[in-house]
Amino acid sequence: MGMGRSHPLGATFDGHGVNFAIFSEHATRMDLCLFSPDGTQEIARHALPERNGDVWHGYLPGLRPGQLYGYRAHGPYAPCEGHRFNPAKLLLDPYARRITGHPVQNDALLGYDADEGDLVACPRDSAPYMPKAIVTDPGFDWGGARSPRTRIRDSVIYEAHVKGLTARFPGIGDPGSFRALGSEPVLDYLVDLGITAIELLPVHAFLNDGFLLEKGLTNYWGYQTLGFFAPDPRYMVENDVAEFQRTVANLHRAGIEVILDVVYNHTCEGSELGPTLSFRGLDNASYYRLADDPRYYINDTGTGNTVNMDHPMVLRMVMDSLRYWVEAMHVDGFRFDLCATLGRTGDGGFDRGAAFFDTIRQDPALADVKLIAEPWDIGPGGYQLGAFPPPFLEWNDKFRDGVRRFWRGDAGMAADLGDRLTGSALQFDHSGRPATASVNLVTAHDGFTLADVTSYAEKHNHANGEDNRDGHGENFSDNMGAEGPTKDRKIQSARARRRRNMMATLLLSQGTPMILAGDEIANSQQGNNNAYCQDNEIGWVDWPEADWTMRDFTRAMIAFRKAHPILRQKLFLHSDERAIDGKPDLFWWRADGQPMTPEDWEDPDLGHVAVELRTASGTPPYDVEEVALFCVFNRGGPLQVKLPACEPGQRWQRCIDTLRSPPVTDAPVRGTARVAADTVVVFRLDAPS
Repeated sequence: MGMGRSHPLGATFDGHGVNFAIFSEHATRMDLCLFSPDGTQEIARHALPERNGDVWHGYLPGLRPGQLYGYRAHGPYAPCEGHRFNPAKLLLDPYARRITGHPVQNDALLGYDADEGDLVACPRDSAPYMPKAIVTDPGFDWGGARSPRTRIRDSVIYEAHVKGLTARFPGIGDPGSFRALGSEPVLDYLVDLGITAIELLPVHAFLNDGFLLEKGLTNYWGYQTLGFFAPDPRYMVENDVAEFQRTVANLHRAGIEVILDVVYNHTCEGSELGPTLSFRGLDNASYYRLADDPRYYINDTGTGNTVNMDHPMVLRMVMDSLRYWVEAMHVDGFRFDLCATLGRTGDGGFDRGAAFFDTIRQDPALADVKLIAEPWDIGPGGYQLGAFPPPFLEWNDKFRDGVRRFWRGDAGMAADLGDRLTGSALQFDHSGRPATASVNLVTAHDGFTLADVTSYAEKHNHANGEDNRDGHGENFSDNMGAEGPTKDRKIQSARARRRRNMMATLLLSQGTPMILAGDEIANSQQGNNNAYCQDNEIGWVDWPEADWTMRDFTRAMIAFRKAHPILRQKLFLHSDERAIDGKPDLFWWRADGQPMTPEDWEDPDLGHVAVELRTASGTPPYDVEEVALFCVFNRGGPLQVKLPACEPGQRWQRCIDTLRSPPVTDAPVRGTARVAADTVVVFRLDAPS
């Protein structure tokens, strides 16, 4: 075996052979193991001959793509000192671009003796139960496909699960796969709906948790990452990385960006009682944040471990992974699971200037990609909504809860809705951040679907096998008079209107809207608000029972948002006077046509919000494309609303009314207008012709 090079990390084919390079600071020896094509036989073992700093490396001439391999790391098994080396355990290369499959549940995967406890090393060979890494040639002909590079303010994000979206989609082959996602029927549907980006739940290789397998369930969502470079084999028909690349190319040709939900805050190895699959066996003390007693892990993620982003080589691995998915796979952005964890420093606190944030923001390869934070974790001080540095966008749970509570009829929620409609400025209007920094959502994969928000007052997670103890207890939902499915026409009608009102609120608000896949067809999860283990008809989008009327409504609202730049502004609206006409860019009205007062906002019984929107003060004149919109969000009884005064020759036009589906109308209105109970109505001010 030749010396090879310490860079790049991973297995790199150069046309003549393969260079292997892997990081471990505390190992004393690193063995490369080669396997037969079926993965059942270890056919060769080579000690990597060179160490450059903490990178072990070697070169094997004549080796080709398709070769299966793994590692065995030698070093101290001393859990009380933070080290858990055990050469009996075959370890997956953290930089593996492709893997053969998934670990097979067996006690041999444990680095310790299952009977004696984690202080005693287990001598059993884990190779028969471990997936193997596969040497790949990453070259791919993109055929001219290019990223749409949609501006953030023009984006409408659609959160979807590869299998959940396609498992029951009509008229496609290979359901549940990347191929299905990139198929013509699915692309046609997404384009027709009007979304600009699809945000995919994790597609990195991930683990099926043992406790779920014991209950006859599997990990469905994928938030237990096994490898940060390899697409999960379960979404590939022939375990070919090109299947993912072709899907991205097809989505790009359709004008749709691809955003990946990525999990760099923890790995699937869990606590000290979890399996030894890769990182733990390669260098436990470097890859993980350890407690004062290094036998144990810091658990800010709730999964048993926390990745040590303070270590430069661990940070390098994360950055290399991000660059790989952008440069080799052409993805357009990332949503970072439990992103607060990535900003925790050595003392455990959150720092918006942490190494991860500084590093990602200076990387030219990532300069044009969308970065979205889930701005919390379960650690101390873990809720950090609004605290992330630009250009990060953030999932806004205050928007979700505020919109749900307003339409449910909770007292005193009108003022909160006003904040949400205008981009949650209290959280985001600082540090030069744009109004698009708030990713507005009413639902997401974690929680009720939109249909279930209007059909269930309580969660119904019994299928998860945890006696309904899991999942959020407070969903701000409302069953509208009956728990679950009902044949009562009045309740059905009320639920449908509530869904339309919440969808309209989402798409009429400043910020970046995100729609959960299936909400546009009133998809239900039967009241399950934590379907992480439901790889079945509970978790999949129920296309056979689709509500196409709701789809038409959503499509019309997306089109309306795209047609009206006032709804998707970069600058915040603060009722500032505009140089172009001296009018304020934002005005709040009472139904009688008088300006809202502080006392009005404090009224707990206020059941409507009426807002006049104009292009934000400070917007360049060339970007001013329309006059004004007047939006009324009414969860109370019928209203007679006095319309704001017009200039001579101008008139208000009723253009959206959620009493209807689709909601588009075209009726001129003068003076006052009737707004029905439980509706959203939008009026457009037409300029003189």
